[in-house]
Amino acid sequence: MKKILFVLFCCTVLATWYGCQKDHAKDYKKFLGDHEVVYTGAAQGAIVQSGNLRLGLKWKASSDPSIVKYVVYYNNNADSVVVNTDSKTDSVSTVINNLAEYTYSFTIYSFDAKGNKSIPYEVNNAKVYGPIYTATLLNRGYDATTPYTFTDDGYLKLNFITPDTINVGTTISYTDKNGESVQKVLSGDSTSITIKDYRIGTPITYNSSYIPVRNALDVFKAQKNDVFPTINSIIQCDKSLFKESPLPNDMGLYSGDTKVSNLWNGSTTPQAYPNIFHSDDHDYLPRTITFDMGRVYKHLTSIEEIGRNCCNNPDDFEVWGITDITNAATTKASNDPGWTAEAISKGWKLLKEVKRNDDGAAPFKVDFDANVAPARYIRIRVLHNANGDNRNVNMSQITFWASMLN
Repeated sequence: MKKILFVLFCCTVLATWYGCQKDHAKDYKKFLGDHEVVYTGAAQGAIVQSGNLRLGLKWKASSDPSIVKYVVYYNNNADSVVVNTDSKTDSVSTVINNLAEYTYSFTIYSFDAKGNKSIPYEVNNAKVYGPIYTATLLNRGYDATTPYTFTDDGYLKLNFITPDTINVGTTISYTDKNGESVQKVLSGDSTSITIKDYRIGTPITYNSSYIPVRNALDVFKAQKNDVFPTINSIIQCDKSLFKESPLPNDMGLYSGDTKVSNLWNGSTTPQAYPNIFHSDDHDYLPRTITFDMGRVYKHLTSIEEIGRNCCNNPDDFEVWGITDITNAATTKASNDPGWTAEAISKGWKLLKEVKRNDDGAAPFKVDFDANVAPARYIRIRVLHNANGDNRNVNMSQITFWASMLN
């Protein structure tokens, strides 16, 4: 009898448990609307492209062929963007405009045509840039020591320092030789830019562009242009390159201390013996000396000559020039009437005849004509001394200036 009662009890418990499980299954369907839950494939691998008050999102498309759109939620789901798609694409992208300069979080869902959606895909720390960031941007600095140089071809070269942020370019604005406004871009990985058509005397401005992060959607510019240092195309010829280059029949020296190279030792006032060039007295004027300026100057603009502090200072001399001294030596004495014709036949060009009316001592500077011939080698031919001496020649210093632009 006890066994029968125990069996009946167990059957009652099992029946009750089954009934409860059946009710739970019904509850599940009640919550799900009496249909099976379906999840679409989720977005993945999102890439953020920060922009100027906007932001780009790009993610790997799900392989789920049922997906017809993605919805991107932001601002705590208060705003959203719908991106329609199809199964053929490998990636999905969108640009969200009209954003504030802020760090955002986004949630991406995919949807099928029945409204089933994926699990959420979160994109956090997505930064949008704007005027606050722009206000921090400064133009790339130029090389304060050597802001510009000139190429051997006579072109202007602007020099900048290495940028310290993600600089993508610096726009150089200038006026060309035809008077037209021109813009060129110095790339972020270059420290100099050469300008071949710069118009002398016109201003140069520059403005730098940056991206806040790699892969940014937009480029940001510094808020204002800066003015590049004024270009002075006329420079003093580099005396460190000068060297003696005597030719036959040139003047000899009064002593070993009064060498030709004293003429470019940097003195700025009439000097005393022996800190001068002092010729011997072995011949009569006109007499010559020759030297090498170290490079060809296409546009010599001026020459300054300083005499000795007492005597034998030229007050009338010729300046001859040539670019290549090969086969340029004259055979005639410099006081020979045929010297000029021979010099011209050898390729020498008369650059200037310098005359002065004082005692020849003080610094005396004159300009060359605009169409002066290019020159590297210089020959000074002294025609007359202020004190009337017709043998000795004394000078303290010779300086040249040249325009370095074509």
